[in-house]
Amino acid sequence: MLPYAKCDIFALRTHVNRTAMSNILKIRSVNDYSRYLGCGEQHPLVSVIDYSEVSPIRHSLNNYGVYALFLRDDADVDLDYGCGRYDYNKGTLLCVAPGQIGGKEDNGERVSITGWALLFHPDLLHGTPLEKHIRDYSFFDYRVNEALHMTDEEHDIMVSLMRQIREELGKNPDGLQNAILAGYIELALNFCQRFYNRQFITRKIENSDILVRFDRLLHDYFEEGLQHTSGLPAVQYCADKLCMSPNYFGDVIRKTTGDTAGNHIRRFVIRLAKNGLAAGESVSQVSDRLGFEYSQHFSRMFKKVEGITPSEYCRRFHSR
Repeated sequence: MLPYAKCDIFALRTHVNRTAMSNILKIRSVNDYSRYLGCGEQHPLVSVIDYSEVSPIRHSLNNYGVYALFLRDDADVDLDYGCGRYDYNKGTLLCVAPGQIGGKEDNGERVSITGWALLFHPDLLHGTPLEKHIRDYSFFDYRVNEALHMTDEEHDIMVSLMRQIREELGKNPDGLQNAILAGYIELALNFCQRFYNRQFITRKIENSDILVRFDRLLHDYFEEGLQHTSGLPAVQYCADKLCMSPNYFGDVIRKTTGDTAGNHIRRFVIRLAKNGLAAGESVSQVSDRLGFEYSQHFSRMFKKVEGITPSEYCRRFHSR
């Protein structure tokens, strides 16, 4: 199936580089995937595939060694991942990074799909500006249920870019072709980032619900005394409990609150601390109750958030 990392999507055919024991399609080059689909090779480091030209295709569980963008126009396909099953509608975009695994094992079924795939090898980025900030595109670590759902206009922009890249691949290679291809890919990624930013805004109600569940999770964490065995709640822990990838969770919280998930946790902890200090608890009592190993660590966090030490806060509060 079309390759999506960590949480995958599409479908394929043939059998290339499969491991006998795990039946995973190893996509170490862009052309491993092209050959699986029966496509001709276009370039050693870049491939653009129009699924309408190769459909119907078979599912596959994939191990990715390349980056990829999968634009799914339509299909009736669902996948198991994380906390549930997910389906894909028109205008869905999923992004894959090397080292991720996803998809659906080949069960012999052939699926008719339409859409596009853009695969590019990390070697293409060597010496380019994109090599330095490819990791800034956090959506490469989003899960399938955190995919980008595009508007018609956004969909048309991505399809236009796919076609432009494929047109460039059809030209005779020269000394500038790789730089031009990297430039097109960076432009596509920047559009993806813009579209995700739009999606965060248009889903404000849903994101507000995530924030409410985040705060409830933190409240329950301390009510149940987990801080005494596991320390302060971590962003990874919260993301897992809310069935999100850490990157998507962090981006949702940042777009909703204007701050990081880590800082939101720290502010929550300090609110609990201030309640205790106002109620007459000592600094060491509050530190112990909140799960700090050393009261100095608590005092350091308190001052970083509030600008004053816990002792100064107590003096000011009780002198009112």
